[in-house]
Amino acid sequence: MAYSRGHDFLFCNLCGTMLSFCSTKYVECPLCKSKRSAKEINGREISYTVTAEEIRKQLGISLIGEEKMQLAKERRRCEKCGNDEAWFESRQMRSADEGQTTFYTCTKCHHQTREN
Repeated sequence: MAYSRGHDFLFCNLCGTMLSFCSTKYVECPLCKSKRSAKEINGREISYTVTAEEIRKQLGISLIGEEKMQLAKERRRCEKCGNDEAWFESRQMRSADEGQTTFYTCTKCHHQTREN
């Protein structure tokens, strides 16, 4: 709430709820019903930059390394070292009406192949 008081003019000074425009003269908080003059907001602009790191933090995604991620395993022979086990993951690489691409990574030598 302290953040909304100092930086975000579209939020209530009392409770931090987003303000609603009730008329051209004032804005009102839908929660606590406090009112502010619309002149305070008129002509102001909001801009915010979101980084990929902030998105990962918000979603709880970590980039410690793929080795630490829990990927599904499958019995698949590596063409490079002959190992019989590989991690796999599927990704949508092309348009939505086409199939996914499956990536296989050898658990021993980390050689990667893909299958469309």
